[in-house]
Amino acid sequence: MSSTRYRYVALSLAVALSLSACGGGEQEGQQGGPGQVTVATLKSEQVGLTRELPGRTNAFLVAEVRPQVSGIVAKRLFTEGGLVTAGQPLYQIDDASYRAQANSARAQLVRAEATANAARLSAKRITELAKVDAVSQQDLENAVAAQKQADADVGAAKASLDAANVTLGYARITAPIAGRIGKSSVTQGALVSAGQADALATVQQLDPIYVDLTQSAAELLELRRELAAGRLKDNQTLPVTILLEDGSEFSHKGTLEFSEVSVDPSTGSYALRVKVDNPDQVLMPGMYVRAVVGSGVRENALLVPMQGIARDAKGDTTAMVVGKDNKVEVRPVKVSRALADKWLVEDGLQPGDKVIVEGLQKIQPGMPVQATEKGAAPAAPAAAAAGKQ
Repeated sequence: MSSTRYRYVALSLAVALSLSACGGGEQEGQQGGPGQVTVATLKSEQVGLTRELPGRTNAFLVAEVRPQVSGIVAKRLFTEGGLVTAGQPLYQIDDASYRAQANSARAQLVRAEATANAARLSAKRITELAKVDAVSQQDLENAVAAQKQADADVGAAKASLDAANVTLGYARITAPIAGRIGKSSVTQGALVSAGQADALATVQQLDPIYVDLTQSAAELLELRRELAAGRLKDNQTLPVTILLEDGSEFSHKGTLEFSEVSVDPSTGSYALRVKVDNPDQVLMPGMYVRAVVGSGVRENALLVPMQGIARDAKGDTTAMVVGKDNKVEVRPVKVSRALADKWLVEDGLQPGDKVIVEGLQKIQPGMPVQATEKGAAPAAPAAAAAGKQ
């Protein structure tokens, strides 16, 4: 093909494209008009602010069962993993030697009481004889002293018997608290010692249960500043919602028990403790949960839908607003926290502002638009239908 023919074909294509562009422009011009957008009109409202904090569950009470006497475990008297009551027998240690010691102490008490009785009768007789000068004063004093010594021996024997009975009682190990008991670390026939390092078993009270949370110290400082400035009202007494590991909400609310008075220097956070009723024992020690804790109430707060806020590469946030003459305006805004599907506005917007939440891709700043309130039925189709009639 010659170069002349090439130039002719290229020229024909250029003319065709030019005509197509002109026709498209005329078509767009014929369809031009205000852009259709959906807006959310901002209203001031009272908002309860919360914070979601991570935490782990801990037993309300924990008691490690340890032997207080040495001996061979004769019996295990509980079911592992079951519920026990305070004072319920858990282990029986072979108590033959401790029972013998108690019997010996009881016999010593009987002997001491007999000796004391004889000393008491002797002192009584000598006292009567001393009244008629039948015995010397020295004999009287000796008799009275012997009686007192015998009475003291009775007291010592009683104390020895009490100590022997206590030791004998320790041979039957009981539950110190009510709760759920774990696995036993010993079996029948095992030798245990008083003061040993390893616990025989652990009892944990799980109803109620504690949830230990951590919060950033920076968040606490910001909260205190806002409370001091009057921008927030305290609502930390509100019930605490517990979120389980699968995201579901626990059926019982908790109450904030206390906040730690010091900050962990390694993490820059401090601890909070929440007490939660746990009658069905769904929460077990060591579970990871999240807690929604109230932080304050904001009066006259502004909430804007998230889709109405744009963020650039620098992190600055802006919103498209329908301003005067129904034209689009760009507003720099400042938002602080997310509440469900909305942002809490700190600066840049006012009550009554119409923030564009839909149709953002088709508009530019300064462009006239036709706004429809979010959730309202659009009026354009109805007008078009009337025109056709």
